[in-house]
This record gives sequence, C-alpha cells and structure tokens, in this order.
Amino acid sequence: MSQNPTKHTKVLIIGSGPAGYTAAVYAARAMLNPILVYGAEPGGQLTTTTDVENFPGFADVIQGPWLMDQMKEQAKAVGTEMIEDHIASVNLKSQPFEAIGDSGQKYTADSIIISTGAQARWLNIKSEQEFRGYGVSACATCDGFFFKDKEVAVIGGGNAAVEEAMFLTKFASKVKLIHRRDSLRAEKMLQKKLMENKKIEIIWDSVVEDVIGDSEPKNVKGIKIKNVKTNNIQELKLDGVFIAIGHDPATSLFKKQLDMDKEGYLITKPDSTETNVPGVYAAGDVKDKTFRQAVTAAGMGCMAALEAEKHLSHN
Repeated sequence: MSQNPTKHTKVLIIGSGPAGYTAAVYAARAMLNPILVYGAEPGGQLTTTTDVENFPGFADVIQGPWLMDQMKEQAKAVGTEMIEDHIASVNLKSQPFEAIGDSGQKYTADSIIISTGAQARWLNIKSEQEFRGYGVSACATCDGFFFKDKEVAVIGGGNAAVEEAMFLTKFASKVKLIHRRDSLRAEKMLQKKLMENKKIEIIWDSVVEDVIGDSEPKNVKGIKIKNVKTNNIQELKLDGVFIAIGHDPATSLFKKQLDMDKEGYLITKPDSTETNVPGVYAAGDVKDKTFRQAVTAAGMGCMAALEAEKHLSHN
C-alpha cells in the first residue's frame, strides 16, 4: 500500500469521549489545529449510556450518544481534524512524539493528550448483556436514583463494590452484596461501615449464574446465584443488579513509557494532567478511577489542552 505522508500536529489527541472532545475544543480555539484520532467506539462509555441526568446545563434528561455527538460536532466546528484510526504504537522518547495507526499512517506531534478511557468489567453472561440499561448497571452514582425503595444487588468485593453498596442504601430498601469469596478485599474502615449498615446483607462464596427478567417491557426481576462451595443454586427477587468488579483503563499502548499504577491507570502530577513525560497529558477515565463522571472527564480535557498550550508556547 502507498504510504500516506506523515501527518504532523502540535496536539495529537488519542481517544474521544468527554475528555478528548473537550480537549479538542480548547486546543482548536487556541489555534493549535489539533488532530483527534478515535477508534472503533467514538464517544466511549457514554455511547452505551442512555439517560444522562447529571450533566450540567440540561434540565431535561438527555441521551449519552446525543451528548457525545454534540461534543464531536463542536470540536469539528472549531477546527479539529477528526480521523478514524486505531493507534497501534507510540514512541514518546522521540521529539516530536510519534504514533503509528493500524492504517499504516504515521503521526508526529509536539504534544499528546491521552483520553483513551476505561471500560467497566462485566461478568459476560448473556442475560447480563441483554438487560444492560434495563436494571443491570455498572455505575451506582449514575443509576442509583432509579431504584428508590427497591431491592438491588451489588456484585463484587473490592472498594468499589462496597462503596456502591453503601451509596445505594440511600435509595434502595435492601442491598445484597454478592461476593465469590468468603472475605472482602475492601479496606477495613469501609468493611466496618458496611457491616454496620442494616440495609445491607452480604452473600458469601457466590457467583451470578443468570439475570432473570421480563422482555416486554424489559426489566430485571431477579438473579440466580450459585454457591461455589456447595454448588447450591438459589433465586433472589430483585429490581436491579450493579456490577462492581472493576474497570480496565485502555493504557496497554503506553506500558514501559508512562508511569501507571498497579491497575494500569496513568499517573499524573498533582493538580495537573501531565504524565511523567513533559508534553504528554492524560485526561478522563484513563487516569481517574475515583470519580469517573462525564463532567470530570470534560474538566480534565480542558486542563490538558490548556497545559499543552502552555508547554508549546514555552518550547
């Protein structure tokens, strides 16, 4: 195949979603002519989220995919070049930085903003995927509100699972925490709070076999769980299931080049989006495992673009 000439940009943004699109808006308005490369899922996790009720500025419920389309169009309108390609490798040791896409296209950049996001881990059982958004969720802060006075289950045993269970007691009448082991991985303080909460019941040594529900209208009615020690199967009547078994940040591309924590999240300087390589920034869920909200991701995208602009004007 004939090699396209190298594309050079002052700011290369890898990944879309609220962080990437916001970074693009700010970088384009700073006359940096950014290139944003998006992969097979432009818009990221929000494109699988239907009702968004907590994004500032919208009194009525909006749709996740619509919000992402709007951000994309805005970034384009102010002068972002959008390219669909999957970045296969990067070299952050060279100046300018280099990235190569699956397409064979080579990109060089004076600065890079990484907004490749993360994905919730799912149990990957057929019924779970069928009821995603209809009673099965991976985000209590997003969806807890819909389960006022209802019974829900949280699947998992780490900090995230315990925090989700605690949060859900604000709304739900009963929360069952289902964990495949006989002890939690969550920190001791959290465990103590959990055990003291009258609304929470822990079901040990158990895994979800199936999500049960109606097809018209689609909603969850319960789950089948199996005790891993006795192989006993029981059915629990529930209105909602929250999967809290962790997230995987999309950072394999940057292994051995950028500092990351043991879970693979990129580490940035305090109050900054700058990584350990000057001129390379990380925004959104790729570095944030605490909040994971569209609005915090967008905020970091803005920070990254402003930091990139400052870096470029000094160098």
